[in-house]
Amino acid sequence: MRKYIKTTDILLVLISLFYLWGCSSGTDNRPVTDSMTVKTSIAISDAEDNPAVVESTGTIRLEFSKPLNTNTVNGSIELYRVKASGDLEIVPCRTESTENQVLLIKADGRKFKEGEEYKLLVKKGILSTDGLTLASDFTGFFATNHSFSLDNTPLTGLTDSRAAIVCISDLHMGDDRSFTLRYGWLRNNRSLLTGFLNKIRLSPNVKELVIAGDLFDEWVAPMDVEPLNGMTLSGFVDSIAASNQDIIDAFNKIIQDGLIKVTYVPGNHDMLVTSEDIARIFPGISQARDARGLGTYAPRQEIIIEHGHRYDFYNAPDPYSNRDIAGTDSLLPPGFFVSKIAATSDMEKIGSSIKTAAATLDTANQSQHNYFLYWVAWEAILSQRPVKESWNAKIIKTGIDGYSSLYAINDLIPYDSGCGKLDVNLYKGIQDTWDERQQTNLVPAPIPAAEAIAAGALDIILDAQALQQYILIPSSNKRIVVFGHTHQTILVPYPAYKAVYVNTGTWIDSVKPPATFAVIIPPQNDSATGHITTYQYLIDGNLKKLDEAVITY
Repeated sequence: MRKYIKTTDILLVLISLFYLWGCSSGTDNRPVTDSMTVKTSIAISDAEDNPAVVESTGTIRLEFSKPLNTNTVNGSIELYRVKASGDLEIVPCRTESTENQVLLIKADGRKFKEGEEYKLLVKKGILSTDGLTLASDFTGFFATNHSFSLDNTPLTGLTDSRAAIVCISDLHMGDDRSFTLRYGWLRNNRSLLTGFLNKIRLSPNVKELVIAGDLFDEWVAPMDVEPLNGMTLSGFVDSIAASNQDIIDAFNKIIQDGLIKVTYVPGNHDMLVTSEDIARIFPGISQARDARGLGTYAPRQEIIIEHGHRYDFYNAPDPYSNRDIAGTDSLLPPGFFVSKIAATSDMEKIGSSIKTAAATLDTANQSQHNYFLYWVAWEAILSQRPVKESWNAKIIKTGIDGYSSLYAINDLIPYDSGCGKLDVNLYKGIQDTWDERQQTNLVPAPIPAAEAIAAGALDIILDAQALQQYILIPSSNKRIVVFGHTHQTILVPYPAYKAVYVNTGTWIDSVKPPATFAVIIPPQNDSATGHITTYQYLIDGNLKKLDEAVITY
């Protein structure tokens, strides 16, 4: 379920959660005096805790607004490496001066070491030819990112040969039917994914590969298609593996080599896949699970990785609704049925919208108010994902997680039961069990039901939970938070908290850009910075950098 709700109720939440404190991303042109200014050829920040991120270079060009007295240049420009302790280490450099430019060049002719923070200092004593000087020392901070690639070249900035943590998510592998009927989300990009995994296996720089959910897909199938094709859950998972054998083999070769740790974290589309299923298909894989259908993984104490559906009203495991119908403590949330409706709509491509019958609202009753918000959500879903089938037709096939009956779309939509009261056939009372559901799902910072219902389908709000659930919690030590789930590759730095949020994106065919992933390289030795970068894997095997950020330690 993606981007189905448009409501002003959550604008304040959006603004408060995603206020960013950015650093300079271009050349620095700060006036130092009224008479002379200086620009740098690389991005510079004036904050030591928020350095600009640049590619490694061996030369920095300084351009002054006035011709310089070159006799005053020597000794007036210095470069330091910033250590994690805060101490400064001089970087030997030489200078070459022209009329109003100075080149600062590393003395040994090499580039500055990757994965480090640097402080640039231009002293007040440097003069122009007419005797003008800087009003104060000019200082700026930058950090050199690692030149990560998937070739066989070791990174120069690594203490050990392996340090990179690679995070991928939302592969959505389906069975043969999803290919032949063309409703599966991962079809064209399967060979691309296999090529990526084969390159990961041979990379000398990768320490861990983390699969942050939705490895398998048990949800995406049209309404008239049985989710498990009449099989047991384990049998269906095996059929998906057989249909994607090249991908499975590529994962298993990485695991069997023993050089790269591979960890799986459950997502919503594979929340029913058991640890036994995963272990059988991927012998030797590591798994990170906590509540049923959920998991978090911390490769280091300051890093947390999860799928992100834990905070999604429509996709978080729901062991409370429909117990009397399923006869078990079924986990499937409404998002399962939304996925089947959306898959039908995508195949039919009818391009028209149908409105649900108007619902009334008892404003004095919070439970009814939340039911109304839930109805609004369904109205938006069915407007954006219309189908030609009758909403009263019992055509939604189940046969999964305790469900065996056929259902109609109208079984899912709240309706006026009389006297202005809303009711629903499936997920009855879901708005009242959200708090209990969050407790069972181990949500650190509970989200009010009204907010969760109204905002749960907005990707940007789901991404914002990284801030709310981890970064803003005083007891949390998490500095790098990684989600998947939304299929949108983003990277949001929060320098005020020395933290970064990253979403790994997806490998499915329909999203642009596809084939995306994130790379985390923690600080090496006494370095002051850790680096986070998002990439797209290209068909020629090269990488396209999408975004990058740094946190200071």
